[in-house]
Amino acid sequence: MSDPAADRATEAFVAHRNLLFTVAYEMLGSAADAEDVLQETWLRWVEADVRQVRDPRAYLVRITTRQSLNRLRALKRRKEAYVGQWLPEPLLTASDVAEDVELAESVSMALMLVLESLTPTERAVFVLREVFDVGYDEIAEAVGKTPAAVRQIAHRARRHVDARRPRRTASPGESWAALESFRRALETGDPRDLLDVLAPDVVLVSDGGGLKRAALHPVVGADKVVRFYLGGIGKVDATVTTHPTLVNGSPALVVRLDGRLDGVMALRVEDACITGLYFVRNPEKLTHVASETPLTLR
Repeated sequence: MSDPAADRATEAFVAHRNLLFTVAYEMLGSAADAEDVLQETWLRWVEADVRQVRDPRAYLVRITTRQSLNRLRALKRRKEAYVGQWLPEPLLTASDVAEDVELAESVSMALMLVLESLTPTERAVFVLREVFDVGYDEIAEAVGKTPAAVRQIAHRARRHVDARRPRRTASPGESWAALESFRRALETGDPRDLLDVLAPDVVLVSDGGGLKRAALHPVVGADKVVRFYLGGIGKVDATVTTHPTLVNGSPALVVRLDGRLDGVMALRVEDACITGLYFVRNPEKLTHVASETPLTLR
């Protein structure tokens, strides 16, 4: 005989699962850790008296936020010991994510990397307020602060992010055009073709996690980025192929060597030029590019 309360708990969790995953992922930048947070959220949710919960969505977001904060502090220690640059775990996403401008920007590699510079509490407050439009009182309950303190944290985090986020978000058409030009340039291997599509002050951040070759520090400037690429993957004894796809809601390239997945390269495009390249090669971060991950703000 089924338990009505348990059935309601399961239905509510399933109904909001994609939202909870999106909240956890935007706070953590790691799909694997976000999945763990969802497991912890579920365990605490089934222990709650669902009959006393007036707003299951808000309650579940609150649990997810608390678990993400705990995980974020532990993740910070792991990142400090990480070999080289740390990039968010890329997610293969469907076209509906790209069509939702707010969602696509919030999970873009460029913005996710900016969020890495916030403290755990600042990041949680920024994500809940700016991305999911959660009220200050609700955020305060989730992060264990007063509403007044949350307002101050939100203001500080917003100012910090605004100073570092891309100056202008490119349209999907501009991004796809830049991606295609970049892909053709990679295929030809001609430095001039690459320089034509890269902004003079382009920044390349590559993440190998000590398992794949990657720059230990960001590579700044078109000339240096071209030399780094041509001196690395451009010289491997293998057939390099690139496949356009949507990663984190934006155009990106899946890179394969002799048909084997080697990495994912996401782009930041401004004024029709590529100003940022985010190349994830760490194989432990490439498990979510085989199938689409559903994301939502609602």
